[in-house]
Amino acid sequence: MITNTKFFTNEPERDLYSRFNTMLRSNTQFFDVLVGYFRTSGFFKLYPAMTDVKKIRILVGLNVDAKTIEIIDQAKLETDIISTKNAKDLFQKNIINEMNNSEDLSDIEKGIRTFIEWLKIGKIEMRMYTKAQIHAKLYIVRKDPVKSPDFSGSVITGSSNFSMAGLQNNLEFNVELRDEPDVQFAKDKFEELWKDSTDIKDVYIETITQKTYLKDDITPYEIYLKTIYEFFKEEINSDKNAIDDSLYPDGYMKLQYQLDAVAQAKK
Repeated sequence: MITNTKFFTNEPERDLYSRFNTMLRSNTQFFDVLVGYFRTSGFFKLYPAMTDVKKIRILVGLNVDAKTIEIIDQAKLETDIISTKNAKDLFQKNIINEMNNSEDLSDIEKGIRTFIEWLKIGKIEMRMYTKAQIHAKLYIVRKDPVKSPDFSGSVITGSSNFSMAGLQNNLEFNVELRDEPDVQFAKDKFEELWKDSTDIKDVYIETITQKTYLKDDITPYEIYLKTIYEFFKEEINSDKNAIDDSLYPDGYMKLQYQLDAVAQAKK
């Protein structure tokens, strides 16, 4: 197997996570990330390697699914571009959805809390580009010129989003470029997009701390309600009206408690 290539496919000994883990620990001053899809799962894997990185900038796209594309297309018919408010709302929904579907692991929670802390102190800056959909996956690593005089930095680009899947799990295709003109070109394009983007730091912090299970002021009563909901959610969300009418006796009145009883009996 070829081992001296600049390509990273997430196959054994060629995974992007390991490459970043090495690069970020080696005198890296600045780490710029441009992705359409950002997942905190990518951060929680890598943040221990970023401890000594001076500045991390993350520029994300709209992170859209098929339904969201319909909303965006309708908005563009009216305004040419999706509004900043709509973009932030979409971003917030994506964060909540990710958190609802994430594994319940202490490492993930610690990573998210670290991410929020770094946002608050300015070590991380986070913005969203709303003027066009971003499909790019671009990572720019710049070194401390004093400690690394022979290697100023590099650019990795390809198919991997900043997520657990993109860094390690999926079969991907990424290449690392080290020539100065390539690094400078990537940096210049990043700066252009960054200048025209919208700050979403506060949206991220508010969403995590107020609208997810990491909310700090959850009461025992709210935990009780959540427990009851999880226990009964299948019955709560079932369509009682979809039950076959042949299950009901003649003259049956479809009162709510009776519908619930029939649904429970059928189950």
